Amino acid sequence: MSALHEKKLKSLEEMANKIRQDIISSLVEAKSGHSAGPLGMADIFTAFYFHILNHDPKKPDWPERDRLVLSNGHICPVLYATLANAGYFPMEELMTLRKLDSRLQGHPHRGSLPGLETTSGPLGSGISQAIGMALAARLDKKKQRIYCLTSDGEHQEGNTWEAIMFAGKQKSKLNNLTVVMDRNNIQIDGFTEEVMPLEPLRDKYESFGWHVIEVSGHDIEEFVAAVNEAKAIYEKPTVIIAHTIPGKGVSFMENDYTWHGKPPKPEEAEIALKELRTLEGRIKSEHE
Repeated sequence: MSALHEKKLKSLEEMANKIRQDIISSLVEAKSGHSAGPLGMADIFTAFYFHILNHDPKKPDWPERDRLVLSNGHICPVLYATLANAGYFPMEELMTLRKLDSRLQGHPHRGSLPGLETTSGPLGSGISQAIGMALAARLDKKKQRIYCLTSDGEHQEGNTWEAIMFAGKQKSKLNNLTVVMDRNNIQIDGFTEEVMPLEPLRDKYESFGWHVIEVSGHDIEEFVAAVNEAKAIYEKPTVIIAHTIPGKGVSFMENDYTWHGKPPKPEEAEIALKELRTLEGRIKSEHE
């Protein structure tokens, strides 16, 4: 991972804003899909694909690449927009999201699109999949890192906790595994702490033998520092609890759980894109 100097940080913030605009554009074209979660995770996906991951878009199956598993596959609009901007497939293909015969399905399907490590759908299976990859890397004596992005709502699934317990038991065998939880506090029926309370999440992970880091999911510099800290932890796997704002960057979507699973209408998309373009100008001026 290269140094995160001021110029690089500016480019990452600008890319995250562009990815948010691409998310809105693809969702309004699809007339279907999830808005809040993808917008909230744009900073983290940008940090991964444009700074953290050891990967090669020209060789998506390169054996030595780091693996990124998206467990909560319904936020795939942010994954697709990031992969396209990183060069995995043509940008114009983003406009085929959720259409018939499109490679950009409503949940990622491994094998249909370069850069997809797993097929997702039912929530709660991603950490188990990532554990398998991490253990395989250990057996093969590979140096790659395994990352799993998961939602807070997925932690209402029992198989998530089975995986967390198993990983904690493996201890140093899984120090190549980092889980990133999108702690945005919403799910399709409301706020997580009203639907099925999850706290205290830090205490739960620590009780199962994990190293826990909590950060703002919108502070790219802080998130990169957390990933570097995870790399320095030898004796156990790490979870980064990233506190995010669902719908980040679009005022009428932020912290509104009703945007969990619906796309913007054309007039709403126009407002959203105007706000994001205004933010783009602010980002540029702040770094000048």
